[in-house]
Amino acid sequence: MTLGALRAALGLLASSEDARHFTGVAPLHLAGQDDVSFMEGRKNLPALKATRAGAVVIEAAFAEHVPMGCVALLVASPQAEFIKIARLFHPPVQPVPGIHPSAVIATDAVIGPGCEIGAFVHIGPGAEIGAHCIVEHHSSIGAGCKLGAHGRIHAHASMAYCVAGEGVVLHPGARIGNEGFGFITTPQGQHVTMPQLGRVIIGDGAEIGAGTCIDRGAGGDTVIGAGARIDNLVQIGHNVTIGRGAVIVAQVGISGSAHIGDYAVLAGQAGVAGHLTIGARARVGAQAGVMNDVPDGTDVVGSPAWPAKETLRAFARLRRLASSKMNDKTG
Repeated sequence: MTLGALRAALGLLASSEDARHFTGVAPLHLAGQDDVSFMEGRKNLPALKATRAGAVVIEAAFAEHVPMGCVALLVASPQAEFIKIARLFHPPVQPVPGIHPSAVIATDAVIGPGCEIGAFVHIGPGAEIGAHCIVEHHSSIGAGCKLGAHGRIHAHASMAYCVAGEGVVLHPGARIGNEGFGFITTPQGQHVTMPQLGRVIIGDGAEIGAGTCIDRGAGGDTVIGAGARIDNLVQIGHNVTIGRGAVIVAQVGISGSAHIGDYAVLAGQAGVAGHLTIGARARVGAQAGVMNDVPDGTDVVGSPAWPAKETLRAFARLRRLASSKMNDKTG
């Protein structure tokens, strides 16, 4: 890839060096003279000064620290612009149209044009797969499910009772549409499962991580908003609604009928009790236990989760109290 092509991708003006070639991208500490890297934030200055990268995507404020022989590509948002460079070298996977002979596809299933259907895939009766989708080996699309155009179902993932929009990605082993954890216990102590009659609705561009499980609704639907990013090993209970662009990090558990607002963030291993509301753009800290509603734009941490500033003050007082007690004993 020529330097000129890289500049063009970033909307930068041409230069006399534009015939120079690059072969890939790499982080600052691993990059060689044929690699492009990026640097964002003052904390990464030591790595920048030591890098052997041939070019670096960087803010103008740090350009003076770029080593000799390294081309500075000056932008306002280095990481975001670096993604454009990385995609030049590593473009998104495109489907190779065709159906593997081992795939089992119901006679009334609809497969859109340009789809790639891998080995041992199962597509059930009445299912609909949009154009240019990739359905990888050993995955399952259940009866009546719908997957919009340009979707990608990775190996061993499964969809049941699900309607998914365009550009949806299920990573390996994701389980969509499982029976929800709904039952009653009789006076005799027997657990009787309630019928789970809803669906999972996934908006355009949402991505679901490896090993994540999303239960279908009990009566209504479980809803994942457009553009939501859900990490690996997340559990989402029945009738949960997750807003547009929400970010749910690994090992989060969300109990039934909870509502997560648009662009909210739940950090790793956080837990949300059922029927609660996490407001739009709220942020829940790692390992927090949410037992009450969280207003829009609020940061909460701890278990039980409190507003972040209150929790930090409480921790500080607890440390002072513990230190005081320890001094009393040693004194």
